[in-house]
Amino acid sequence: MDYVYVYTWLGLILVLITIEAATVSLTTIWLAAGSLVAFILALLCLPLWLQIATFLIVSTLLLIFTRPVAVKYLKIGHEKTNLNALIGAVGLVIMDINEYAPGQVKVKGQIWTAVSKSGVPIPKDTEVIVHAIEGVKLIVSASEKSV
Repeated sequence: MDYVYVYTWLGLILVLITIEAATVSLTTIWLAAGSLVAFILALLCLPLWLQIATFLIVSTLLLIFTRPVAVKYLKIGHEKTNLNALIGAVGLVIMDINEYAPGQVKVKGQIWTAVSKSGVPIPKDTEVIVHAIEGVKLIVSASEKSV
């Protein structure tokens, strides 16, 4: 029995699992699964070409059919950053926003400098919606409730 291929597949499994643990991208885990199947074939002393072909087929099928489902349910890569979470949020004007001068808006407990999206002044105590962030300023407009 030639153990070179067995140890090669085992080493590949360990490397791929380590990469997956470091990146959590749900990509290399499927390659590790393909390596596991090839490892089993190597233990059974099957030819190298069959081990490689099985590795490629199993890894590809798992990537195509199971990765999208896993990504959907585990929500990998869909987490909003703190800034992106502000877009669409509702805030309250605490200092008038004028046509040519920024005001201040309180959103999620934080005070931000804000400008009007349309350039129309927005008075204090008006509810606004955050549309974008440019630098350290929020781009806002009065919400439908306030209009």
